[in-house]
Amino acid sequence: MRVGLVSFIHESNTFNPVFTTREMFDDNVVFGDEIIHRWGEAHHEVGGMIEEVARVGVELVPLVAAWVMPAGPLLEGAYEEILEEILTRVSGESLDGLLLSLHGAMVSSHIRDADGNTAENIRQLVGSSLPVVLTLDLHGNVSPRLIENVTATTIYRTYPHLDQRERGREAARILNQILDGETHPVQSLVKPPLAITILAQETIKEPMAGLYRALEETIQRPGIISASIAPGFAYADVEEMGTSFLVVSEGDQQKARKEAVKLAERAWSQRDRLNLTGTPVEEAVEQVAQSERTPVTLLDAGDNVGGGSPGDGTVIFKALAEAGVEDGLLVLFDPAAVRACADAGVGETVALEVGGKSDGLHGDPIPIEGRVRCLHDGMFVEEQPRHGGSRINQQGLTAVVETRERHTVVLTSLRMAPFSLEQILSLGVKPRQKRVLIAKGAIAPRAAYESVSASMLEVDSPGITAANPSRFTYRHRSQPMFPFEPETHWDSSA
Repeated sequence: MRVGLVSFIHESNTFNPVFTTREMFDDNVVFGDEIIHRWGEAHHEVGGMIEEVARVGVELVPLVAAWVMPAGPLLEGAYEEILEEILTRVSGESLDGLLLSLHGAMVSSHIRDADGNTAENIRQLVGSSLPVVLTLDLHGNVSPRLIENVTATTIYRTYPHLDQRERGREAARILNQILDGETHPVQSLVKPPLAITILAQETIKEPMAGLYRALEETIQRPGIISASIAPGFAYADVEEMGTSFLVVSEGDQQKARKEAVKLAERAWSQRDRLNLTGTPVEEAVEQVAQSERTPVTLLDAGDNVGGGSPGDGTVIFKALAEAGVEDGLLVLFDPAAVRACADAGVGETVALEVGGKSDGLHGDPIPIEGRVRCLHDGMFVEEQPRHGGSRINQQGLTAVVETRERHTVVLTSLRMAPFSLEQILSLGVKPRQKRVLIAKGAIAPRAAYESVSASMLEVDSPGITAANPSRFTYRHRSQPMFPFEPETHWDSSA
C-alpha cells in the first residue's frame, strides 16, 4: 500500500488588509523526503502521520507540505501556485490512500472556502473511491463542501493545541483501517448558528471542558470511529464561519447525525457561557500595578499573532507606561528598529520608536531609549508539545533592548507568535524576574507562559483579533447567529 501525504495550512484573517503572498511562505513549502526531515519529529499532525504510517509498515509518499504564519487571505496567485503543485504531485503517483492536513480557515482573495476548494480539487483528481483522511485545526470554519470531499476527518481536541501529533496518528490509523477493509466511515456535520468567542474556547475550562468530556464519551460508543468539535475562527468573514460538530461512524449516517446533534445541542444550551470578551486594558493594567505576585502575564488578544495580527501592537505597553508600571517584557515585530539596533551595535544606547507601524489599528509607535543587550539570528527550537506544533522556529534577526524603565523589549524581523518560551529564553531573557509579561495571543500562549507566570489575564485590547467579535463588521457570515443576534433560535431537528 502507498499512502500520500499533503499538508497546506494557513489561518486567514479577513480583517487583515495585508494579503499573504507566495514569498511569505519562503522556505516553508517543502517536498518529498524534506517533509520528513522538517516535520518528522515535530509535535504536529504531519509528524504524527509520518510516525504512524511507519509503525504499520505502509509505504509513505510525502508530496507537499506548505505552511505560513497566520495573516491576511492568500493572494490568488499564491494559493493557485501551491494548489497546482499539490495536484501535479498527486497526479504523478499511484496511491492507495491520502493523508490530508488542512487548517479549515484558509481564505484566498478569490475563493472564501479555500480549504473546501482544495479538497474538492483533490477529490476530482483521485476519483471517488480513493480514501482521503483529513486533519483540521480546532479553529477551522468547516464547510459541507470540505467534508463531502474527504472520507473521514479528525480535528484537534485541545486549545492550546497540544494534541496535534496524536490527531495525525489517529488520521493515519483510520486510513490504515480503511485500507485493510476493517472500517467503512461515513460522516455527519452539524453547524448550529453559534459563534464561540476565542476566550471561551480554552478546552480545559468550563463549559468547553464539559463539551470535550461529552465528546470523549461519544467516541467510546459502539459504531463511532471519531468525533470532533471545531469552535471556529471568528476572524474569517465567510459563510461557514461558526462552530461545527462532526461525527464519523461505521457506515451509519443516521447514528453519526444523531451523535453530532447531541453535541451541538449541549453547546447551544450553554451559549451564554460561551461568550467571553476579556478584561478592558485599563482594568488589566490596574491589576498589574496592584499585584504583589509577579510576573503577571497580559494576553494581548487584539494583537494575537497566531490569529493573523501584525505583532507590533503598542496599546498595552503604552497603558503600562502611562500608569508608571516598569520592568516589563514585550516582543514586537519591527524590522526597522532591529536594523537600527544592528547599526548601533551591542552595548550601545539607542533611541527608537518601536511598534505601531503595520496598520495603525493596534496603537502608535512608542518612543524608547535603552541599551542594545544582544543581537541574535532569531532561530530557536522547541522540543515540547506546544500550540502550533512547530519544532524549529525562525523570527529573523532579533534585537533585545533594555530601557531605562527596566523594560526588556525584544524586536524581531519576522512575525512570530508567542507559542514557545524558547522565543525569549534563547535570547538570555529570564521572564520569571520581570514584573509583567505581554504575550501577543489569546489562549495559545498559556502552554508556554503558565510555567513562569504568577497569574495570567486575557485583555480585550483593540485590533483585528479583538476578543469581542462584535467589534467587526461582517458581510458574508450566516445570519442570524448567536451572539451577534442574541435572540437567534435553532431547531436541531431541521
